[in-house]
Amino acid sequence: MSERFWETTPLTALTPAQWEALCDGCGKCCLEKFEDEDTGQIIYSRIACALLDLNSCRCADYAKRARQMPDCITLTPEVLQQPTWLPETCAYRLLAERKPLPHWHPLLTGDARSVIDAGHSVRGRVFAPKAGVDPLMNLIDWIR
Repeated sequence: MSERFWETTPLTALTPAQWEALCDGCGKCCLEKFEDEDTGQIIYSRIACALLDLNSCRCADYAKRARQMPDCITLTPEVLQQPTWLPETCAYRLLAERKPLPHWHPLLTGDARSVIDAGHSVRGRVFAPKAGVDPLMNLIDWIR
């Protein structure tokens, strides 16, 4: 991969490896979320997708996720034309909005743990879905 490819290559021209490298592994996009009807603000719950590995914060069945979880949105440049449902720190959203990556992003630090060290991972902060648990009673405000 070329150095700092995200600064010179449009999202539509990224290779599959470059596209996947943009993910910082925070797991925020894999949480149940709601949109405030009045403000349009996205509000996250502490309930993760059933496929999210809560330790690695990666999808346990990435290749088949869309088939297993009908609500899973596969990120594409087209989907990113309206990226406001993604966390404000998400590299895909930031690049779609023509903003720089956060200083703690693993592409900049060279360390996959930098997202955890910076406090932007859901690791240890969320739980798997459970029958009878109301996501609206488990909202969080630390995700931006």
